[in-house]
Amino acid sequence: MIFSGIQAFSGSDVERVALRFENEALSYEALVREVNQTVSRLVSVGIGRNTPVGVYCENSSATMILYYAVSKIGGTFIPLNAVLTAAEAAYIIDHAQIKHLFVDELLASAALDAVGERDCTIFDTRGFLQKESVEAQLEASEINPDFLIVYTSGSTGVPKAVRYTQAAEFAGNRSLIELWGVTPEDKVLVALPLGFLYGLSTAASMALQAGAEVILLRKFRPADVLNAIVNHRVTVFHGVPTMFSMMLEYAEQNDLQFDLSFMRLFISAGAPLSKELKDRFARRFNKRIEDYYALTEVRPVFGSYASRQVELPEGSIGQAAPGVEVKFVTASGQLAADGEEGEVWVKAPATTSGYYKAADLTASAFVDGFFRTGDLGYRDADGFYYLTGRIKDIIIKGGANIAPAEVEDVICEHPAVQLASVIGIPDPKFGEQPFAYFVTTAGKQVSAEELTAHCRAKLAEFKVPVSFIQLSEMPLGSTSKIDKKALFNIWKEAQDA
Repeated sequence: MIFSGIQAFSGSDVERVALRFENEALSYEALVREVNQTVSRLVSVGIGRNTPVGVYCENSSATMILYYAVSKIGGTFIPLNAVLTAAEAAYIIDHAQIKHLFVDELLASAALDAVGERDCTIFDTRGFLQKESVEAQLEASEINPDFLIVYTSGSTGVPKAVRYTQAAEFAGNRSLIELWGVTPEDKVLVALPLGFLYGLSTAASMALQAGAEVILLRKFRPADVLNAIVNHRVTVFHGVPTMFSMMLEYAEQNDLQFDLSFMRLFISAGAPLSKELKDRFARRFNKRIEDYYALTEVRPVFGSYASRQVELPEGSIGQAAPGVEVKFVTASGQLAADGEEGEVWVKAPATTSGYYKAADLTASAFVDGFFRTGDLGYRDADGFYYLTGRIKDIIIKGGANIAPAEVEDVICEHPAVQLASVIGIPDPKFGEQPFAYFVTTAGKQVSAEELTAHCRAKLAEFKVPVSFIQLSEMPLGSTSKIDKKALFNIWKEAQDA
């Protein structure tokens, strides 16, 4: 099913480019041919229906070829993020029972350490795809119910293995294509890691299913992204707020201007996008960033429709994506009225089949087919949606709830602040106190006293952080989000010193 999404474009225009990576450009016809040849090679080494296939590589066209080849065979595709350590990769190899692991040159040593004495064959990805084609018969079979298993970043503990069928993957892409109006005329730049759903499916697979051209970067670097956008006249780019902040900082530090008049969509997801960052980005690049919301377990959920000339109300994340059902449930278990905060429960076109080897976790995550996101929000009377925080990412000070995202947004409104992150620290009197870390904009300085006064002017006193600590850069997790666990460790080490 997923393979049919690209096969449909292979005969329409032999010159139509599907995928660019470094000096390589594959048309849709060439991509289909590469996939079919790879299918034969995979079958010849014993990979078939239900076989778990791991890919432990930096971004490359090879990852996408393997993704489609495994889908055609009916195997299970398991991407491992390139930033994982050998120990982290070993956990996934064991948990998913991976017997065939594809790696690139950069990660070959880590892969050897991860596999160790395990019964798992390591394949050099480039060498494997360049092998001479072999004759191997692909037996017809039913589509594997577990096509894709994606491991979460594990920021709150052991990584969760999120399962998807091909039908769900296809439906999620179709909904996004409608939401963003993606067509074969679009050029989509992908710098997100293909080891996660946002890069692999929401950006790359979605664009290829739409017949668009995908320009794939090995990794994210702000200069590379901005230059690629200009050189290829890219129309769609997906990122997380940290990526947009780094792009902005690069342009500001070097006093660079870019003509992005041809750019259609900058899309941000993965973390709250502050109004300050949105405004600064729009001033520098004359383009606004569109909010998008989804989780590894459900996509898409909220966003802006490209076909609707609708100005979103201040603070809104957007409207429900095509095919999405949403309800908000209060702490007492009642359906929230318009304007009333509750936990976001979702049925999306691409909804996980559940967590692999975690039946109890799966059961607790769903109620009547709705996935409990753990995020808090509300819907207004006009059908616009808002996110207000996370159930678990709440600081409770003396019985009062503080949403870190709210405080972070206020801190980032200060013109000298580029990034901010607020964590809860233990307090013997109040239980928890908000504690802030921040990174300044290049060439600017701000004192803790100034930020305290700034926050006091905009927030209730109990929400004002008890301290502000400046960092040269924020610690980032494997998905380029700010790593709050690492920030807490920084705070703890300072107390122990």
